[in-house]
Amino acid sequence: MTAMTGTSGTARAYDAIDLSSRAFWSTTAAERERSFAVLRAERPVSWHPRVEDAVMPDPDDRGYWAVTRRSDIVAVSRNNEVFLSGKGVMFESFPEELLEASQSFLAMDPPRHTKLRKLVSAAFTPRQVRRIEDSIRANAKTIVEELRAAGSGADFVDHCAKELPIRTLSDMVGIPESEREHMAHATDAMVSWADPASLDGRNPLEVLVENQLYVHQVAGALAAERREHPGDDLISSLVNAEVDGDRLADADVAAFFVLLSVAANDTTRQTTSHAMKALTDFPGERAWLLEDFDNRIGTAVEEFIRWATPVMTFRRTPATDFELGGQTILAGEKVVMFYPSGNWDTEVFDHPERLDLSRSPNPHVGFGGGGLHFCLGAHVARAQLRAIFGELLRQLPDIQAGDPTYVAGNFIHAVHSMPCTF
Repeated sequence: MTAMTGTSGTARAYDAIDLSSRAFWSTTAAERERSFAVLRAERPVSWHPRVEDAVMPDPDDRGYWAVTRRSDIVAVSRNNEVFLSGKGVMFESFPEELLEASQSFLAMDPPRHTKLRKLVSAAFTPRQVRRIEDSIRANAKTIVEELRAAGSGADFVDHCAKELPIRTLSDMVGIPESEREHMAHATDAMVSWADPASLDGRNPLEVLVENQLYVHQVAGALAAERREHPGDDLISSLVNAEVDGDRLADADVAAFFVLLSVAANDTTRQTTSHAMKALTDFPGERAWLLEDFDNRIGTAVEEFIRWATPVMTFRRTPATDFELGGQTILAGEKVVMFYPSGNWDTEVFDHPERLDLSRSPNPHVGFGGGGLHFCLGAHVARAQLRAIFGELLRQLPDIQAGDPTYVAGNFIHAVHSMPCTF
């Protein structure tokens, strides 16, 4: 272990378990869990060096506290007065303007967070939600028909998992057909900065900014058009939403659009892929679900989300010194929550290594650990998972997933490709 000076100037040793290297994040979830299990049992809050895969390496970055137990993840998530998001939610720190442009109210604290979230929530009217759910069901049916037409051996990610989220997003906000493929590519690029295959030799920051600018341009054009000619879509609702006389500025609409395009696309897509592989590996669970799909898919979806844990890490920054898990965390030090570890916590989940579609209660942290930043689109994600698996198991009841290839990285639990047979 190497000694590293904390912000107070005192020497502090880094933990012997490596959570920061590219090598660690290139292993499988099961291999990473072996490290998490030791930390949960022995050192639930531990000090680690800065991550290797930084977009903007900072020589002054001293490292971060890793929070691995579910109870501590929930405590950090819900104590929004101490654990702030305004300095960013990734391992590394980005300039404030880049944060606001890419993460919207995800990287904000009250009162600004409260105002923006209220305005965005005002656009998610019951009518909008019903319209979204109708389009999700229709899209899911078409996508599985297209997968069937592509034939056995087709790539499940390309032909199914990635299709429903981008079509749902496009329908929600009114992205024109001509931009949908480019939009899907841009949202992928914004979360694949640590993956050498995705970067193809390019600078990660350049890729991030280029794709973010593209999404901002699409959002700006859509917002301007919907102000003039409102339609029956989420962008029309967003530009016209009003709370206490406030409206969203164009920059706020664009920033939320970036957040929405990443959050709505990647999380559901990855959960769909991981869940398909799990249903292949646990045939007894698939049979149980098929016996009474309509009444069992609710608990099954929660287990899909726990099993996949599509977002693996989020950070907070404490405003004051704080005691957590037997450690004194100093104001300004980074605190990173490891959601896969929380979702495999044996203090909370009986046999977490087994897919159990009847698991109830299932207090997973797949949508975060509660608090102000609980996932605004949780109901949309659940609706997509219900719809896509309803269609897959109805149209292709014998579908099997092959071996997936994964995208290396410390943020999204991403499947790059995975063949399927039926």
